[in-house]
Amino acid sequence: MSATPEHLYPTFDRMLPREAKESMLGQRGAVIWMYGLSGSGKSTLAHRLERALHEEGRLVKVLDGDNVRTGLNKNLGFSDEDRLENIRRVAEVAKLFADCGVVVIASFITPSNELRRLAREVVGGSDLLEVYVKASFETCAARDPKGLYAKVQAGEVKHFTGRDSGFEEPDHADLVVDTEAADEDACLATLRTAAVEKIRLPR
Repeated sequence: MSATPEHLYPTFDRMLPREAKESMLGQRGAVIWMYGLSGSGKSTLAHRLERALHEEGRLVKVLDGDNVRTGLNKNLGFSDEDRLENIRRVAEVAKLFADCGVVVIASFITPSNELRRLAREVVGGSDLLEVYVKASFETCAARDPKGLYAKVQAGEVKHFTGRDSGFEEPDHADLVVDTEAADEDACLATLRTAAVEKIRLPR
């Protein structure tokens, strides 16, 4: 018989409070959710931000779309329902890390405003820094760091975001990092400034 709410007995009230872990780490747990087209620069900036924060003594975990789909979410495809479940699971995992005082950098295409709202609802708005890594489809196709756009052109990849399935411009973003308008170092500096402010413990 599957578990139902009346058969569950959460023990959240007996756990060590989040504040104790944040105090030990000297940082506030938060989720920096970076979204944009494939090739926009999400992963590059996520890994550079991870290293920059680590060098400052921060505890950071990167959750990357391709990595998660080879493990936790390897049973999911790219239908609308599976994309929704992909983001829901990732948001729940990110929330668990943030509750431990960890800084989470989530790098996912997250193509629709519905999915972005879902992530914000699960994580909680006060813990989330929503970052739109902006670049046009044409620019991403020209960069093509993974060779995906070439495969799309050859008909080898289906349900590709930006072509076969849509990518919505955000109706909300805490920060926009335009990788066409600024170079990588400048984008990283903007991102790091916002991240540091987000994870600073209140005085």
